[in-house]
Amino acid sequence: MERDFLPISRPDMKHRGWEQCDFVYVIGDAYVDHPTFGHAIISRVLEDAGYKVGIISQPDWKDPESILALGEPRLAFLVMGGNMDSMVNHYSVSKRRRKTDAFTPGGVIGKRPDHAAVVYCNLIRRTFPHKPVIVGGIEASLRRLAHYDYWSDSLKRSLLLDSQADLLLYGMGERSIVEVAEALDSGLDISDITYIRGSVYKTRSLESVYDALTLPSYEALCADQKTYAQSFYKQYCNTDPFIAKRLAEPYEKEGCWVVQNPPQEPLTTEEMDHVYALPYMRTYHPSYEKAGGVPAIEEVKFSLTSNRGCFGGCSFCALTFHQGRIVQTRSHEAIIDEAKEVIQDPDFKGYIHDVGGPTANFRHPSCQKQLTKGVCPNRQCLFPTPCKNLQVDHRDYLELLRKLRALPGVKKVFIRSGIRFDYLLCDKDDTFLKEMVKHHISGQLKVAPEHVADPVLKMMGKPPNAVYQKFIAKYQRLNEKLGMKQYVVPYLMSSHPGSTLKEAVKLAEYLRDLGYMPEQVQDFYPTPSTISTVMYYTGLDPRTMEPVYVPTNPHEKAMQRALIQYRDPKNYALVREALEKAGRQDLIGFGKECLIRPYPPKKDAGKPGKQENGKTAVKALSRKGGKTQGKPTPRRSRPGERRENSRPRRKKR
Repeated sequence: MERDFLPISRPDMKHRGWEQCDFVYVIGDAYVDHPTFGHAIISRVLEDAGYKVGIISQPDWKDPESILALGEPRLAFLVMGGNMDSMVNHYSVSKRRRKTDAFTPGGVIGKRPDHAAVVYCNLIRRTFPHKPVIVGGIEASLRRLAHYDYWSDSLKRSLLLDSQADLLLYGMGERSIVEVAEALDSGLDISDITYIRGSVYKTRSLESVYDALTLPSYEALCADQKTYAQSFYKQYCNTDPFIAKRLAEPYEKEGCWVVQNPPQEPLTTEEMDHVYALPYMRTYHPSYEKAGGVPAIEEVKFSLTSNRGCFGGCSFCALTFHQGRIVQTRSHEAIIDEAKEVIQDPDFKGYIHDVGGPTANFRHPSCQKQLTKGVCPNRQCLFPTPCKNLQVDHRDYLELLRKLRALPGVKKVFIRSGIRFDYLLCDKDDTFLKEMVKHHISGQLKVAPEHVADPVLKMMGKPPNAVYQKFIAKYQRLNEKLGMKQYVVPYLMSSHPGSTLKEAVKLAEYLRDLGYMPEQVQDFYPTPSTISTVMYYTGLDPRTMEPVYVPTNPHEKAMQRALIQYRDPKNYALVREALEKAGRQDLIGFGKECLIRPYPPKKDAGKPGKQENGKTAVKALSRKGGKTQGKPTPRRSRPGERRENSRPRRKKR
């Protein structure tokens, strides 16, 4: 049969000659058959294993009939809330409802419920009380055990219990979903499938679980935040497939245990190649054309996934819990074959938008021992300083980029998914950096220092500011040597645990000296299952159990964010209040070191065509020696993260 989308209706099933699906996959996103969408990978992997899979996309959760679109599956229902946690998808960090949803046809908001994975599973359970329900995806993966929920400001139970699902699959589920399918197909009852790596199940007794590490009960976690911080760190230290122990979390009120099996081992290069070579349609279902398509495809349509996993270990990133710290890569041949397919797309204009993954310049594990002994449970590869065993080598990635540049029809190959500048500085060979500057930047290099105050960077798990400054100096020298005028766009974060008004003012002073006001600022967003979120909830660093200052008051958070964009006239009152509270009235005045003037800007300032201090914004930037200009293009988000956009108008002072 020629390549086609999987069935989304009874007529589609009939066209394929199916009377019944083996699996019905209920998803919170629009159906996009592209390998950057989790539902596309899982459904194609099952199809490749010989199973019939149908898709129900964004069912009406208020109507039980909506779950009957494809009938009852032979083996089980699969459920995924979406490529992004549904709460992050719906709400900004200020808990305001977003206006658009890039994963929905036409970008329409409200086509999925809050806590989508839980709601969909309960919808299925009401209609098919005895049919196995298996939940997965990032929403389930990051909520697999008791977790802090920012939106309700409470500690929630394992999603497995709230959803009434029979089994939860976490992490990248290509192996585990096939193992579950084979077990069900052999006649095994879903309650007996308790042995699969990368799965979480519930049980009334631990008699058959002989090797589990017992965590504190859910009731104990709710009673004491310190206990929760300690429990989370045990989970964090058991995310490696080679050394992780089985975890058991008791729920006394329910009289049951939630048991997490160790993670699946990382895919080999051959397995990764096979997964990405499956017959994806590489676009959204044609039924969405009338609505204007699915906006999320635009960011990835002409991008290539080179790797998965990340040993960067940022405190605010959920990758450790979801993809793990061991980097897995695809072969050059597989990526080149996919690139050739991309080139044939009628909409391709010669530009490959990205070749990367969570971190673009990670193309191999950080050290050889990881593939047999796993990652160190209590030490990071790059933080606080690079490990002595760290293997730094960009040659493989550089060779891949050269091959892609040489393909007929390719004008430019960009790197947009972000690089680790601290890792790059560890490379004594500057060849990769030189070629990146010369061939793979569209005038602006996006990097993520996140902050400039070392106390905050320490909480973030990021290198000291001196490392970032060293990279900037090297980048600028290289641009001058090559005769190129390219800039750095720094991604910055406000209100992260550890950041007081003092650190926020320091960041504002740095931006003043740089001559730049960022158009994108991310206020720290406490998403499930990150070290930073535990700090936010408990006021403790779970790694050391030491107290951490946490800006939780909305007004203080607004002041910290306003300081980063202190030039925006609408932020004047907040900036002034912040400077006064921080005892930095010296930054209010007319001197060149001042952030704001003693009086508010005029009401008619900032209209189109106005200039700032007699100079246009770009000229002012150049005069001040700034090394950043223009409107940055958003990079791919990490799992569970969504950056906030702000495009203030400059006003005359």
